[in-house]
Amino acid sequence: MSKIEVDQVDPQSGTTLTLGTSGDTVSIPSGVTLANAGTATGFASIDWQSTIVTGATHTASANQGIWINTTSNACTLTLPGSPSVGDQLIFSDFARTWGSNAVTLTLNGSKFQGFTSPAPVYDTTGETVHIVYSGSTQGWIPINDGAVANETAQSYNIEMLVIAGGGGGGGWYYGGGGGAGGYRTSTQAMSAGVALTVTVGDGGTSGGNGAKGTSGNNSSISGTGLTTITSTGGGGGGGDSPNKIGINGGSGGGGSGYSSSAGDAGSGNAPSTSPSQGNDGGSNITGGVYGGGGGGGAGGEGADSSNDNGAAGGAGTASSITGSSVTRAGGGGGSGSDNGSAGGALGPGGAGGGGNGGRESPAVTGTAGTANTGSGGGGAASPAAQGGAGGKGVVILSMPDADYSGTTTGSPTVATGVSGKTVITFNGSGSYTT
Repeated sequence: MSKIEVDQVDPQSGTTLTLGTSGDTVSIPSGVTLANAGTATGFASIDWQSTIVTGATHTASANQGIWINTTSNACTLTLPGSPSVGDQLIFSDFARTWGSNAVTLTLNGSKFQGFTSPAPVYDTTGETVHIVYSGSTQGWIPINDGAVANETAQSYNIEMLVIAGGGGGGGWYYGGGGGAGGYRTSTQAMSAGVALTVTVGDGGTSGGNGAKGTSGNNSSISGTGLTTITSTGGGGGGGDSPNKIGINGGSGGGGSGYSSSAGDAGSGNAPSTSPSQGNDGGSNITGGVYGGGGGGGAGGEGADSSNDNGAAGGAGTASSITGSSVTRAGGGGGSGSDNGSAGGALGPGGAGGGGNGGRESPAVTGTAGTANTGSGGGGAASPAAQGGAGGKGVVILSMPDADYSGTTTGSPTVATGVSGKTVITFNGSGSYTT
């Protein structure tokens, strides 16, 4: 092996010195130190910059180390254009102020963690970030990130069904049916890490001696960046004089059947919400008869009574959020007397879980709205035929299986693989973190 001993090697002509031929290996023995007093290119070394970046904008070059001081302002850092695989960049919080004034990256045509948006934002005090360009598929990838954050977290849609508690049936005599709880749907885009608070409203109670049924309680879902969805509790059904008028709510309660003339009849009431969440309750429309009006449902108005038979509750509304069509939020049926030609037939509850109204004679007790459908309770006919309570509400969320975080409180029911969706059913209050 030949050996050349010289103090300096210069090119014979020009300014470029080439060592070896393509395919050769240039070996540097152990213990040898390469000292670079110029500019090295094509190596994976980091060239730390002596100038501290303090401006609102700065454009980086490949393989630089950059100190960024955001004491006076936030900084937008533009990544190198047309990077090569293996290019690196390190940037560090020089004055520990990124928590107050963040560093936002402009991707300059490349991807970051596989995505072109959103713009990565680094806002952790004292953070140092080391990124490497992996190629066009994933782009820049952090190999050291003090916050260990997914800086390009993608948003995804969550479908929501929010139903409030149903109203209780009106008290005797000849109470109206309770209105269904407010029924609302929404689809909203959410990003990871947001805590959603879920409140599920209880149903109202049936009225006692002459009293109106109580209204159901509201259900809601709220969280940072989410448009809060609140559904209003269903209105209670009307009772005996002077409480004959049903209460308004998500759907209105039915009016009492206790009357001696048309002008003395109990009236149903309307929803009190905007946007609309349900329908009107029914009324007693003929004097001298005793049929209670049906409570309003999410999908239809409560029926009016024109005789001694209780009127039907309004129909609920169907949803396929759980993977199959299910009808919820039916209105409660009005109560019937013992004087009608049909024997004082009780009013049937509306489709979707509405409770049946009571009947005075032979005595039949009104039934409650079905739990976790937000349906209204049936009206009471007499002390021996009490009314029913409203059904508790429900909140249901649906999202792509791949985006389900698994973080819940309140013990909801979770079903995965529902046509590629995860469905979370809250029968009581709790939370979900996206």
